[in-house]
Amino acid sequence: MSEELPPPGEAREDAVDEVRATDADAWATACAEDLEAEQARRRTQYGPPPGSAAEELKKLVDAVADKLSGIQSPLFGAVAGPAAQQVVRQVVQQAKDAVEPVIERNPDVFDHLAAAGNELLAAYRSAVQAQERRWTGRDDRDDPRDQDERRDRGDEGGPGERIDLD
Repeated sequence: MSEELPPPGEAREDAVDEVRATDADAWATACAEDLEAEQARRRTQYGPPPGSAAEELKKLVDAVADKLSGIQSPLFGAVAGPAAQQVVRQVVQQAKDAVEPVIERNPDVFDHLAAAGNELLAAYRSAVQAQERRWTGRDDRDDPRDQDERRDRGDEGGPGERIDLD
């Protein structure tokens, strides 16, 4: 026979490496296809995802600029109307020209500011809910904070409720 067969151990290692590479690629391909299908489903169901905070701020600036530029105000009068509109357009364009480079240079800053705002909102909401629970559902005699002798009891005979702002 003119054909030479590779040694048995070497052939198995090559076959195992081929199977592993094929399996890894198949797994990655299947995951990518699943992710793409899920993203397409969500886009159709919920619409396009919101952009970054910088992109959203840029959209807001554009929308406000368009609204301010299109205002037809009776306060300016018929004579001063066109001149006043031109001044408003110039001011809006100058503000837009000043804001856009800042947004483009520092997009991550706006993402961080948005995240910080969300954290502050969550902390405020938590504090308000805790305070509302204390105000609406407490019995003054059973509240352990009211057992402290250092607190000012005020006039105990009045119909109002003392609200502790601590």
